[in-house]
Amino acid sequence: MSWEMIFIIVLLLATIASFLAERIPTDQTALTAFVVIMAAGSLPFTNTLPSIEQMLTVFANPAPMTIAAMFILSAALDKCGIIKLIAAGLEKLARYGYRWFLLILMLCVASISAFINNTPVVMVFMPVVLMLSRSMKVPASKLLIPLSYASIFGGTCTLVGTSTNILASSKLVEAGEAPISMFEIGAAGLPLLVGGVVYLFFFSDKLLPTRETLTSLLSDEERKEFITEAFVQHDSPIVGKSIAESKLLRQQSVRVLEIIRDDITLAVEDPKTAVLLEGDRLVLACRPSGIAHARTIEGIDLAPMQGVGLETISAHEGSIVEGVIGPRSTLVGRTLQEISFRQRFRVILIAIHRRGVNLQKKMDTLRIEAGDLMLMMGTDPAIDRLRRGDDILLLDHPPVPSLSMRRKGPAVLAITVGVILAVSLNILPIVAAALIGMVAVFFTGCLQPKEGYAAIEWSILGLIYGMLGIGLAMQTTGTADVIADSLVTMGSLSFISEGFRPYVILALLYLGTMVMTETLSNNATVVLMAPIALSLGPAIGVDPRPFVIATCIAASASFSTPIGYQTNTYVYGVGGYRFSDFVKIGLPLNLMYFVVSVLLIPQIWKF
Repeated sequence: MSWEMIFIIVLLLATIASFLAERIPTDQTALTAFVVIMAAGSLPFTNTLPSIEQMLTVFANPAPMTIAAMFILSAALDKCGIIKLIAAGLEKLARYGYRWFLLILMLCVASISAFINNTPVVMVFMPVVLMLSRSMKVPASKLLIPLSYASIFGGTCTLVGTSTNILASSKLVEAGEAPISMFEIGAAGLPLLVGGVVYLFFFSDKLLPTRETLTSLLSDEERKEFITEAFVQHDSPIVGKSIAESKLLRQQSVRVLEIIRDDITLAVEDPKTAVLLEGDRLVLACRPSGIAHARTIEGIDLAPMQGVGLETISAHEGSIVEGVIGPRSTLVGRTLQEISFRQRFRVILIAIHRRGVNLQKKMDTLRIEAGDLMLMMGTDPAIDRLRRGDDILLLDHPPVPSLSMRRKGPAVLAITVGVILAVSLNILPIVAAALIGMVAVFFTGCLQPKEGYAAIEWSILGLIYGMLGIGLAMQTTGTADVIADSLVTMGSLSFISEGFRPYVILALLYLGTMVMTETLSNNATVVLMAPIALSLGPAIGVDPRPFVIATCIAASASFSTPIGYQTNTYVYGVGGYRFSDFVKIGLPLNLMYFVVSVLLIPQIWKF
């Protein structure tokens, strides 16, 4: 092996390790690897690493531009209420009971996800599912994983169903092969969809846990509290004492949320170390009995203070709500201190849950991530304002689009259908059709350009460009060929007959892709594995297309972990799941997809 190959393999392993450690954002890691390759390729003693000019050709790849345009089309459909209207129609079907409702839900979500980015589909359906689960008296944990899986099922049925298919198609074009047509992958995706739906229909109730969401664990009294501001008098006996030493916390009906001192908000992380000073304003969360208790404490005044130069101290009835950070939230990557959370949203953050872990301590310095679940308390007007924004999706009930935007729905739907038909009938390549559709939604007023650009998940595009650079380096250095030769060697053992070797190699490729996508993102996985798939064909003298199709399906089929696919991450916290819940129900689904794909793909796409 040349030093360039060793360099790329070490860099690839370091990139994967960084992805798994999650200390650095994945897009930043991928772009760093891109820059390192570009710098190494400019050295005078390198022979096979891509030059700077070759690395820049990555930005001419049409796939990221297509994916960006599809993000905008999906956002237009979402804003105009098309998905919400379909989701609302499910309310009438709740009376048929859990199993039949689950079946209709999965078929509906899979059908939509075949043509729309599945993340907004899941985000829109989550509040609907939570609301209907309460009316059916079925735990939301029995429905949310099937919701996420159904969106994955649908994504493997069309070219535009998921960005992995678009990326794999672009790799085929680069290799001189025909692109994947609109419904080509559906020949395998539809049977897999049917198998997945049938499996969940019969086994979801048995394999999924009975778990409660955060607010459902609260009693009716706990859900409705009073947010009260109290004043520490100058002669109060509790001045200089900690909150724990005062009598405030003797009843569980009182919680000190914040201390306001000299107009600066101080979070109460530990009642034993938070010392009270003269003039402090305390933000209390009290149930009715707690207010009565607080009024009996000497030196604490809940009444308006006259003549002390302070704002009127007031009490407001507040509600506790759950919200999830969406993929396009402006809060992602920032701390609560940086965004002045309480001042900006006028609500109090009680807890943050991330991947099943309660992050209640040191919340102010915690960087917010997409998929974080927030438990908040605020007055009804504050919660209504929060509901109208795009940063936090409240899960108490689904949002309703404005009437003016609903009137734009038919136009958006017509544009989307036009894009699909143009690609299906080979009138236009997908990048041209998607860009025309994007411009059309701007000109028809269905979406403002500023809103459209905000809808693009730039971190995903950064990840894709970075991984495309690594993929290019794997090809120019021959690393992809070496890995492909290793797979061929493993599939050519003496006890394997020559006729079965392509099947064995296909199975090994699928397994490798499946394992990678459960820990990395689907986009990163397909960009890494597609060059290897393309090298396998020439290595054994067969058509590489079956291998590329296998990487498409395996890269999307992330069922066994909550971190391999974005929709799994969103339902993870909302449904109160544990990591093992995904393994329990997802691993058999992974195995079913593996067996069916390995047997079915060679029958449709001949070796």
